[in-house]
Amino acid sequence: MSLITAALVKELREKTGAGMMDCKNALVETNGNIEESIDWLRKKGISGAEKKSVRVAADGVVTVSMSDNSAALVEINSETDFVSRNPDFQYFAKNVSNIALNLGSSLEELENAKYLESGKSVKDALTDLIGLIGENIVLRRTALFNSASNIFASYIHGQIDEGLGKIGVIVAIESNGDAIKVKEFGKKLSMHIAASKPVAISANDVDPSIIDRERKILIEQAKDSGKPDNIIEKMVEGRISKFFSEITLLDQIWVLDGETKVSKVIENIEKEIRDMCIDVLPFSLIPKQMNELKNEIELDQQKIKTNHEKDILNNNFKELETQIESDSFLSKYDSKTRTSISAEIKTLF
Repeated sequence: MSLITAALVKELREKTGAGMMDCKNALVETNGNIEESIDWLRKKGISGAEKKSVRVAADGVVTVSMSDNSAALVEINSETDFVSRNPDFQYFAKNVSNIALNLGSSLEELENAKYLESGKSVKDALTDLIGLIGENIVLRRTALFNSASNIFASYIHGQIDEGLGKIGVIVAIESNGDAIKVKEFGKKLSMHIAASKPVAISANDVDPSIIDRERKILIEQAKDSGKPDNIIEKMVEGRISKFFSEITLLDQIWVLDGETKVSKVIENIEKEIRDMCIDVLPFSLIPKQMNELKNEIELDQQKIKTNHEKDILNNNFKELETQIESDSFLSKYDSKTRTSISAEIKTLF
């Protein structure tokens, strides 16, 4: 049996980041062979990662990366905020974000992509990272934009490092107009979306189930006033209008000045960028993940009896919304000069 020296243990620790006793055991099992010890530890790391994968990963980061012809968003979740500030985690997140620029059209494609020059897949590299850090880490979602003519703009809220933050927004704009003005507008629109989290472009695009649910709640609230049904109906319609002004992009107040509607801001930018006429098209609303969270909470609500418990649950849901929310927007801009802008906006986490 080879002599296991302190120098060997130190070398293995530096290469793997594993604990002292784990390194010593690995060297003993492999007769002091460093490369075989790394494989031995990796196998142990995989075993540990499998156990950790059942734990909930609800924190983490969103990454934003852009090139001349593409832009990508990736959501990577961890169990705690502490891990999102770990240098190894951030290094992995940035690398995956760059890989997503070419291979991020789906989560499966990204997971199977080659990770740097390691010869491993992104999925295998993630498993190694889980073993190294000791927390469950999950590649949750990815969104990729490809266009040779797009002007990309982005915004990251809660930025913890370059390209990493808590909310990420990318706007892809195709235009023959002033590129600098288009990019400036895209950045401002990204900031507004990150702050206001619209769920639809306009009232016509809101999911009918969301409207029905809100209407039922407002009717029950109005009935407590004791007013006749015709008055209650008017009260509810007024509150529905206010509801739309809070959740639809065009009806929201522009966060950068606190007084102008987004629709008016768009009108103004039309005049600045070659007199463009902007037509905003319908789009897909809220993704499956958010709907699943809502369904789970609604089921819990059916079991709750007291108003106090309902308030607690509602607060929990609001916290979930701020952590895991995704909205997609598809807009098209046309002009008399056939200049066009198409903007696709993705917000994650």
